[in-house]
Amino acid sequence: MTLTLTVSDEVRTLVPGFTHLAVEARGLVNGPSDETSSALLDDAARRLAERLDGQAPDKDPHVAAWRAAYSAFGAKPSRTRNSAEALAKRALADGGLPRINRLVDAYNAISVAHLIPVGGEDLNRIQGSMRLFRATGEEDFVTVAGGEESVEHPEPGEVVWADEAGVTCRRWNWRQGPRTRIEDDTTDAIFLLESLEPMTLDALRAAGEELAEVLQKVSPGAQITVRDPE
Repeated sequence: MTLTLTVSDEVRTLVPGFTHLAVEARGLVNGPSDETSSALLDDAARRLAERLDGQAPDKDPHVAAWRAAYSAFGAKPSRTRNSAEALAKRALADGGLPRINRLVDAYNAISVAHLIPVGGEDLNRIQGSMRLFRATGEEDFVTVAGGEESVEHPEPGEVVWADEAGVTCRRWNWRQGPRTRIEDDTTDAIFLLESLEPMTLDALRAAGEELAEVLQKVSPGAQITVRDPE
């Protein structure tokens, strides 16, 4: 069954030009990072460096647009960076990009190479549909602090993704909760690529198609569907 993704009118009004593209994958075989997924990350870091040509990630027009979007709902973009900028900074640092597992490495590589926020959710851990909206502040966000499960609440007006059980990602794409994240035993997943103007639909589609290709590399035989942008 296809997962329903809905964007509220208030988010569309707050940040006109927001578009997302979903890549749905079933029959995946995940596992620890390996030579293939590590090579994808190394190549993405190289492509990023060429794209930026010595400039900081926040000078890129797409990253700048995300900073403006974060400011629009009250977040401080220099303190809570969108996921694309945060990964880009790590890619350019001495330690480089983290190795998580094959599937996470694959979508992180696409995020860095295209400077676009990309998230991954385990379809079997999502409850019901998913929605992007502005929080009231009463929603639950289950996370882990100090090794113990804890519940946080988003700020009123904060843009969040949530399913029927609660918030899955705070501040649009800043921090994902552990409940739905992709683990080594994940077999079915949905990957969400999020874009703002000035990124074009053609560029968004190209990133989505490349993600489908690299998912086949790290998990041959998976059934992958690239949805139309919404």
